[in-house]
Amino acid sequence: MNSKPSDSEGVFADWTTRRWLQAGVATTLVVLAVLGSLGGWATWRTTGITDELVYRRSPALIDAMRLEEALVNQETGIRGYGLSGRADFLQPYRDGVTDERTAIRGLRPLVRQDDRARTDLADVERLATAWQRAFADPVAAASPGDTVRVAAQRAEAGKTSFDAVRQALARQQDHLRSESADAIRDRRAATTVRNWTFAVVALVIVLVAALVFEGLRRGVTGPLARLGTAARDVARGRFEQPLPGTGPADLRRLAADVDSMRLRLLAELQSAEDSRRMLDEQADDLKRSNTELEQFAYVASHDLQEPLRKVSSFTQLLQRRYGGQLDERADQYIAFAVDGANRMQTLINDLLAFSRVGRVHNDHQSVDMDAVFTRALENVSVAVEETGAEITHDTLPPVVGDATQLGMLWQNLLSNALKFRAPGRPPHIHVGLTATEDGAWEFAVSDNGIGIAPEFQEKVFVIFQRLHTKDAYPGTGIGLAMCKKVVEFHGGHIGIDPGYRLGTRVLFTLPAVPALPAQETPGSRDARDSADVHASQDAHAGRRAALADSAEGGRP
Repeated sequence: MNSKPSDSEGVFADWTTRRWLQAGVATTLVVLAVLGSLGGWATWRTTGITDELVYRRSPALIDAMRLEEALVNQETGIRGYGLSGRADFLQPYRDGVTDERTAIRGLRPLVRQDDRARTDLADVERLATAWQRAFADPVAAASPGDTVRVAAQRAEAGKTSFDAVRQALARQQDHLRSESADAIRDRRAATTVRNWTFAVVALVIVLVAALVFEGLRRGVTGPLARLGTAARDVARGRFEQPLPGTGPADLRRLAADVDSMRLRLLAELQSAEDSRRMLDEQADDLKRSNTELEQFAYVASHDLQEPLRKVSSFTQLLQRRYGGQLDERADQYIAFAVDGANRMQTLINDLLAFSRVGRVHNDHQSVDMDAVFTRALENVSVAVEETGAEITHDTLPPVVGDATQLGMLWQNLLSNALKFRAPGRPPHIHVGLTATEDGAWEFAVSDNGIGIAPEFQEKVFVIFQRLHTKDAYPGTGIGLAMCKKVVEFHGGHIGIDPGYRLGTRVLFTLPAVPALPAQETPGSRDARDSADVHASQDAHAGRRAALADSAEGGRP
């Protein structure tokens, strides 16, 4: 698969996912910054116009109306005093003066930035002062008896002056109302602009989100999904299917690398398939060869029985009839022939028994190991009495296996322990038992015999291998080889404990009888034992490998 981008992809062909993301994030941030600035400007403008209207225009108009009210109260009070001469009419006048000053103090800072409003306020103050000097102050200063005369003399001038004040107040309020109306229109326009700005901002954000989602779908998730689908197809066995490479440059390179791995796996798979086919053929040949070899061993050992029996019988007859009648050398030759025939017969019988393991006796069921061990002990009772051996054992649990083969296992192990005893002390043999983590039983046959050197602890399990001459210790060298074959046939492993120094300790494992379900009765257990054998053997394959690392072998 070629990861080189096509010409149709243009200047963006070399852009990786990271670069696309950086460009997209940068563009999005710029757009959001611009939109945020517009939204901020619209909000600032609306807030500014609102503050102008609330904190300046409206209070200025209210204070202007208060100023008018204060001046009207002054004119009403001073006119009543001038007509009636009653002093109580001066109180509204005085209150109006105070209210006038208060209104002017409140209005003056509000119109400081407005030249027109400031001019209007100055005109009102000037005309009000002129009216007060020309009419109000002289009337207020006159005595009660003289007020009517003073008011009548100044009435025309007072009216003219106050009319000018009224006109100035009207102009001031008209100007303030006009500015307030303009501010209200500006606020409405700014609010509309703000609302539209935020609507556009929301729309642009939605569009940006949609573009980001679509860009990720087309540039990242889509190519990855197609690559994942093709990879799963390859994982299901469609190794010939190429992997598509689309999207940014790094995803195309990833697809190219995965496709290269697919091609490599395809080549390895083809090689493994060829090797497996060759191994299957070799396994079939080996199985056929082993079958033929077992048949040959059985037939050879069986067919050799008859001529060997004749040789043994006639050499024994020759020894009995002519023993002592010939010279000493002839008697020695006859003894050699008889001994050789007997050893050959023993060897052939052992070889026959070895070839039968796993072929003749293959009835796996629950086996009472205590009973099997007791029978094996009875078979070696003569040797036990002759050597004065002491044999002890733990309570042996039932196991899954063939009773005949397990009897051969115990008899060979006990015979070896009795045979290879240490000179000058009676044999002491103990059979221990421990449970393994994988549900099997590990048996340990310990003795106080001569022991086995570490370099020979593996060799002793090979058939016909002997560590001593036949004159020192009789035997054929098949005993422990047969033990190994029996144990491995039952799914266990056998070996020598390398840490035992008081003699020899043989360790081997056998499958335990599966635990009975709560509703199962003991009477129904035997019907299930045979079906559980193979599962138990498989469960002990790991234990066999572990024991292989520590065990070094056994004795002939």
